[in-house]
Amino acid sequence: MNTSNKMLVVYFFYLLIALLAVGKIVYLQFFSDYKNQLESIVYRTTEIPAGRGSILGYDGRVLATTVPFYEIRMDCSIPDDDMLNRNLRALAVSLSRMFEDKSATDYEKYIATARTTKKPGYRNLPLGNRLVSHDELLEIRGFPVFNLGKFRGGLIVNQKDKRIYPYGRLAYRTIGYISDNEEAGVGIEYAYNTYLKGHPGSQRVRRRSGEDIWVPVSDRPEQDPKNGLDILTTLDINIQGAAENALREQLSRDSIFEGATAVVMEVRSGAVRAIVNMKKMKNGSYDETFNYAISESTNPGSTFKLATLIALLEDGYVHLTDSVKTGKGGWRYYGKLFTEATSSLGTITVQQAFEKSSNVAFAMLAVEKYGTQEKRFINRLYNMKLNEKLNIELIGEGRATIPFPGEPGWSKLSLPMIAMGYEMQLTPLHILTFYNAIANNGRMVTPYFIESFLQHGKVTEHFEHTPLSGTLCTPGTLKAVHQALRGVVEHGTASRIHDSRYSISGKTGTAQIAYDGAYVHNGYRKHQASFVGFFPSDDPMYSMIVILYSNPTRSNFYGASWAAPVFKKIADHIYTTNPFWNAPLDEINLTHTNP
Repeated sequence: MNTSNKMLVVYFFYLLIALLAVGKIVYLQFFSDYKNQLESIVYRTTEIPAGRGSILGYDGRVLATTVPFYEIRMDCSIPDDDMLNRNLRALAVSLSRMFEDKSATDYEKYIATARTTKKPGYRNLPLGNRLVSHDELLEIRGFPVFNLGKFRGGLIVNQKDKRIYPYGRLAYRTIGYISDNEEAGVGIEYAYNTYLKGHPGSQRVRRRSGEDIWVPVSDRPEQDPKNGLDILTTLDINIQGAAENALREQLSRDSIFEGATAVVMEVRSGAVRAIVNMKKMKNGSYDETFNYAISESTNPGSTFKLATLIALLEDGYVHLTDSVKTGKGGWRYYGKLFTEATSSLGTITVQQAFEKSSNVAFAMLAVEKYGTQEKRFINRLYNMKLNEKLNIELIGEGRATIPFPGEPGWSKLSLPMIAMGYEMQLTPLHILTFYNAIANNGRMVTPYFIESFLQHGKVTEHFEHTPLSGTLCTPGTLKAVHQALRGVVEHGTASRIHDSRYSISGKTGTAQIAYDGAYVHNGYRKHQASFVGFFPSDDPMYSMIVILYSNPTRSNFYGASWAAPVFKKIADHIYTTNPFWNAPLDEINLTHTNP
């Protein structure tokens, strides 16, 4: 190859390189996202968390709120040698006194070793064994070395928001909680998470040259966070506390209990003023770990006899003064012997049958009056909304089920068993809602837990609650069942909680609970003891239900003995603290010898 050809090859080689360079420039300038890639290395947008809203009692006292706590770390590369050598011992002493997890000597070695060896994490060295409060943080900022600040002393502070509950576990299952990933939770915290969590803001930050430290580009965020709403609940902290104390005291009397619940509702509005749920833990203590009130669907037992009585009265089949022959030794029907909880009652009136909670009387009356028209009876119950979902605000509402004639499982015994409160599933809140309707002149209202949303102390949304239905029964029937419910406390199974200073109306109930596929296992049974009612009888302001659940036992377990006294203690508290009722109460001896 001659010289000119060599020169031509070199020329074309350099021309090709020049063309490639120009092409690369054009590509980078017009087609590449290198600017974005470069910017992403130097700049980024970070999220500014929004403050989570608080959950409040109906008087504004805080039930749950978010408080900032702080994680303390140190960039050991920041302090200069001379300053650190002079002050390290004093810093170590201060840290040891604050956290009490290491000696001063250990802290001194810990920091010095991290600084000299430059072990991984030495620029973000964790200090202490816990988060610190705001007051503690102010104290730490005054420690030797750290009093020079972040850029000279190396103090690193990471804020960690923490949910706190000023009243401890009070109503904890209803207040609820939510997981870090927001995929699981219970109670108000979970059901209203969208409103509580707010909307995060954004902040543009840049990487400090040569360091993995990001600092804000501007003092002002690109978008300010919008804090979550506060939620004003219906819960009355005073009534809630009284209900919990009364229930805990009763549970402490015997080891037989598996759990318990108590709910207090305002009659006219349906506002839930207290809801207590106690489940026995492995260590024998009780805690708010399961919401019996809204989730536990069981046979209600004798408290359901009120619905049977209303059906009989509405259809004109009985009057309270009619006589019923309950006989001696029980009543046999299709192979099943129906007996009384205690002794035989003989011939009694319908009123007395209700007051004494006669199983035989209500089973017989149901068969006698509805034996050839079972659907009529069940439709009566359906008309009372007893089988319908309440659609409360909280997640986890248990099913309300009352079978219909002809459905699988229906038998000749279904009618008398349903009349007594068996072969169905109702939650405590369903039963209370039904009794509350009777207290509220027959008008059923939805129980509710949320009054309004607040932002900076101002109401942004107030909730109106509409009745579930019109009146459940005629005025004549309503008057009769009020008389019957009052009679239970004056003369019947709940007479031991009768008090002349204010009147209570209600019904005791005892029911067996199936477990492991049957009601009886080697003579052992599980029970629930109930009392549900309202007060004062002549102008009801509050309705309440109390249910205690037993472990398997061979002992008797009665609503009059266990549930009614709890009801009375809570009612006494409401009576004595209500400004409209101020008459003093005498001490009443509530023993546990009667069924």
